[in-house]
Amino acid sequence: MSVFDELKWRGLIYDSTEGLEEAIATNNFTIYVGIDPTASSLHVGHLLPILVMSRLQKFGHKPIIVVGGGTGLIGDPSGKSEERPLLSTDIVQQNLENIRKQLSPFLDFNSKTNPATIVNNADWLTKTSLLEFLRTVGKYFTVNYMLAKESVKRRIDLDDGISFTEFSYMLAQSYDYLVLYEQFGCKLQIGGSDQWGNITAGIDLIRKKKGDKVFGLVLPLLTTSNGVKFGKTGMGTIWLSPELTSPFKFYQCWINVEDADVIKYLKYFTFLNAEEINNYKDSLEKYPEKREAQKRLAKEITTMVHSTKELEKAKRATEVLFGGNIQGLKVDEILEIFVDVPSLEVSKQKLLNELSLLVDFCVYSGITVSKNEAKRLVRNNGLYLNNNKIDDEYYRITENDIVGDCLLVLRKGTREYKLVKIVK
Repeated sequence: MSVFDELKWRGLIYDSTEGLEEAIATNNFTIYVGIDPTASSLHVGHLLPILVMSRLQKFGHKPIIVVGGGTGLIGDPSGKSEERPLLSTDIVQQNLENIRKQLSPFLDFNSKTNPATIVNNADWLTKTSLLEFLRTVGKYFTVNYMLAKESVKRRIDLDDGISFTEFSYMLAQSYDYLVLYEQFGCKLQIGGSDQWGNITAGIDLIRKKKGDKVFGLVLPLLTTSNGVKFGKTGMGTIWLSPELTSPFKFYQCWINVEDADVIKYLKYFTFLNAEEINNYKDSLEKYPEKREAQKRLAKEITTMVHSTKELEKAKRATEVLFGGNIQGLKVDEILEIFVDVPSLEVSKQKLLNELSLLVDFCVYSGITVSKNEAKRLVRNNGLYLNNNKIDDEYYRITENDIVGDCLLVLRKGTREYKLVKIVK
């Protein structure tokens, strides 16, 4: 299978410029994708183009990641309904350094034949005078051409319009492509489908100035089967940084993927071959309750982004969420697992003196409406303390039950939890 066929089979080609399929089959290309450092971390939306670059590198092509230290100071209007606030140079630089570190698990920067490279477009954009830029780039674009681009048209139709700063973004990105063509021989730019206008503008600039044919390829936007942008969940943006999105939450993002999306995501985000993915498709159709496809997806991507060690910790935490043993977990791990669970605070003195009878505490906590309901739960094997089944209607809470001297976890049935925080 050629690299183009590979990308096509995985559903990763939304559109491409004429002649790319033939050209990439017979040439080793230098390819680039741009990332604007507008946040301190990459998020799951960035994984798609990064993994496409990784696939292309495995086929012998040379990837360049352009971290937009220059364009990040402007802001890309593509896909945006309003202008983003401008970031300071210091913040952009710090974000850039964080992003560099996050790319290393995906790309080979030490290959002897086609090593990946990271460049910062601030190296040329901040050193080019306005007059030089207008003469080098601006003279090759008519205002009519720029107004016809979808990303610009959409913004002009809104009440606030578009500032000249963001209007000029297309020219800055086109200049990036020209510089990379001149310095590295770059002949292919990759981006999301919302980047089509910017990419084709760069292609036109190189054709007009250099008389050469270069190419563009855009990927589908990352959405769920319901049309919702993937990663924009109730948990918020799913970041690659463990400080912003813990490995446990990251793992949960993938283990909870809907059946309608999981095979598509296995193609997008893993390096499993067609036979393996088809086996998971068969399993999904025959035994959907086993969620084998989701488990493999979560395993592959969590290991890739974090590590095997973090994967195992995330799996352990998931077991706890579904009723596994809490023993051995640290307080902060328990708090993270049950972050979305209703909670209450109670003093240790009140708990151990006035409310030590568990059925009384169940009513106090609100997990049952009455002592009789709590007793029925005990008789029907449906009441748990720290995920341990309670079989005594007269069970009393002791200091030994308190985890880390500050937590209790009540559970009613299979999934209804109440987190109890013990205060002084």
